[in-house]
Amino acid sequence: MRFDTKLVRLGQEPEPGTGDVVPPIHVAATYERRVQDPPRYFYGRGENPTREGLERCLAGLEEVRFAAAFASGQAAGMAALSALPRGARLVASDDVYGGTRALFGLLERQGVRVEHADLSDPAAVAAAFAEPAAMAWIETPTNPMLRIADLADVAGRAHEAGATVLVDNTFAGPALQRPLRFGADVTLYSTTKSIAGHSDVLGGALVCDDERLHREFTAYRAAAGAVPSPFDCFLVHRGLRTLALRTERQVANAARIVAALRESPYVGAVHYPGLPGHPGRRVAARQMTSPGSVLSFEYLGDAEKLMDRVRLFTCAVSLGGVLSLMEVPALMTHAGVDPGVRRALGITDRLVRVSAGIEDPADLVADLTAALRPDTEGEQTEGEQEDDR
Repeated sequence: MRFDTKLVRLGQEPEPGTGDVVPPIHVAATYERRVQDPPRYFYGRGENPTREGLERCLAGLEEVRFAAAFASGQAAGMAALSALPRGARLVASDDVYGGTRALFGLLERQGVRVEHADLSDPAAVAAAFAEPAAMAWIETPTNPMLRIADLADVAGRAHEAGATVLVDNTFAGPALQRPLRFGADVTLYSTTKSIAGHSDVLGGALVCDDERLHREFTAYRAAAGAVPSPFDCFLVHRGLRTLALRTERQVANAARIVAALRESPYVGAVHYPGLPGHPGRRVAARQMTSPGSVLSFEYLGDAEKLMDRVRLFTCAVSLGGVLSLMEVPALMTHAGVDPGVRRALGITDRLVRVSAGIEDPADLVADLTAALRPDTEGEQTEGEQEDDR
């Protein structure tokens, strides 16, 4: 089966006996069995048929054997990190989601060495993996600067250093990028985002083809209780059915938004892997099917006031849903990141991140174009346009 067919069919087989074309939601917390029976289904924290249907689909999308669903992307991330022993060295992208930095903070208190590097820079990659490492944590595109790491190159160097390679693929999603094809060992998703796609459920997943890693992930999930509810699994799986259609519209809308931003006199740099001047454009074209539906830009006015003026872009964190969202990372998703680190990464108070939804693109462009115009000239600042515009 091809990708779009898998979205609709995998893990959604008609129910035996009744023929339900939508499998029932199995809400049981425990299962009847004789003492001597092998425990195929034992307790809901460990096994659940609704969750397993979602996992079969997620694994099949990347053409591997295993997927483990979690209660959130953060829970999935913690499961992946849980096996790192004291003193282990973890190399991570420097421009990562603010919640990921919070997870790394927990690890550091437990004695794990977390080192950040610009994994979009080949020289920095070589230096980062010049010594042994236990894990490489890659974001590409990164959040929120949209930098692109060469997955095959980073994975190869990380493996030479002895590292397990994990790629947080939340920004791109499986419709646009499948990291295991490029040498990654584990793909992490916040299924809350593009996979579920409707901003109405939390979830996470770890996808891999390594049985040992999968056993570690599911053992942690059962012990820590980081399980998604059956209804949450149903919502995520239902959202998956339309992922390809939603993604196509979102990417097209993102391109229209980028074009409008590049024409605006109130906008500085625009960060989007599809732009001719983007340093990671060629790599993105090689490992992604399109540049994606998320972008960021430098607003030359007051970003907080911009949030008040937009009408069709909801000011909210998250991404990948049917609604177009807009946020100021320095004040929202990355507010907990050290200000010095934010400045070094280019995450200023004027940086705005946009997740394109599925609304009519003409409406989105009209709303954004009107909102970008400052209420007063005092809001606008002088600044040269960046080359990547």
